[in-house]
Amino acid sequence: MSELYYPDWQIRRILRDVNTVAMVGASTNWNRPSYFAMKYMQDKGYRVIPINPRSAGETLLGEEVVASLTDITVPVDMVDIFQRSDRVPPVVDQAIEIGAKVVWMQLTVRHDEAARKAEDAGLTVIMDRCPKIEFARLSGELGWSGINTKVITSRRSRQIRV
Repeated sequence: MSELYYPDWQIRRILRDVNTVAMVGASTNWNRPSYFAMKYMQDKGYRVIPINPRSAGETLLGEEVVASLTDITVPVDMVDIFQRSDRVPPVVDQAIEIGAKVVWMQLTVRHDEAARKAEDAGLTVIMDRCPKIEFARLSGELGWSGINTKVITSRRSRQIRV
């Protein structure tokens, strides 16, 4: 496997242009990473639709949980995958089917073949990254904690979302 590299401009563009996110593997358990990520993304102005067949019909952070991507009735800009890598291909197939623009695989999630299929269908693919962490890094929030964000600039941090 080759090393993954995504330029900051690409990540920033995705985070700026996306409005509706379908989070596959969202958990109703408040201490799971997907719960924190969903809440953070909502706080930043994104609409996040939780996908979890075991919790379908429940409400999570004000949104109804649906069983699959094909059950969503509104256009989806980005599919955020909180699943093991071996579960990615059918999610990518559904993302293509619903007309998503971006497939984003969370930290440690990578499936090169599914990524190629999504890219061939015209989707942008990000693997092994967290949009919550990338948003905080690129907006300067992560640096407030003393974390080296590898973003060096003398300019004031630009807002990603207005």
